Amino acid sequence: PMAERKATNKYYPPEWTPDQGSLNTFRGSHPLRDRARKLHQGIMIMRFELPFNIWCSGCGEHIGMGVRYNAEKTRVGSYYTTPIFKFKMRCQYCANYFEIQTDPKNFEYVVVSGASRKNEKGELTEGESVSIEGKEEAAKIASDPMYRLEHHAEDEKKAEDATPRIGKLLALKEEMKDDFTLNQVLRKSFRVWWFRRSGLIRQ
Repeated sequence: PMAERKATNKYYPPEWTPDQGSLNTFRGSHPLRDRARKLHQGIMIMRFELPFNIWCSGCGEHIGMGVRYNAEKTRVGSYYTTPIFKFKMRCQYCANYFEIQTDPKNFEYVVVSGASRKNEKGELTEGESVSIEGKEEAAKIASDPMYRLEHHAEDEKKAEDATPRIGKLLALKEEMKDDFTLNQVLRKSFRVWWFRRSGLIRQ
């Protein structure tokens, strides 16, 4: 493959000698070439793919998840021993720059500046509500015995309401367990229908 040839076959000019070091040292270049032009500032240029949909704060345009940029990667801190990196990119629709940063604590990326993340948690219709149990809810359950009892009672009622549906699903699963026999019956009925349609057997 071409990649293997590039890795093993390097052209050494006639004026090069082993005491001059590597080819990069001889040419006065970095192995990363143009991506390392800001390395002295602690910045490396790399390809970055947007992890979510965003809205540019400069022009208001929507930029979809998966769009790639030549981003400036900078280390801005650490979460325990895990480094935190910031990626700076320029919007392709305007001159605005936006920055996205890693969040090792929550296993996530966060928008730092220049853009806003599109909220895709789900949109509710009028009069509809949703309950999300987060850290505060868990802490309240752990610290308040009465609230824990009420919460447990609600969970039991939900489980009781769901039991008939679960039973039906399990029964249906049991009926569909022998998929070979079901497939055999289906193919047989199809053959009978085809022969009748073709006139090979009488109705």
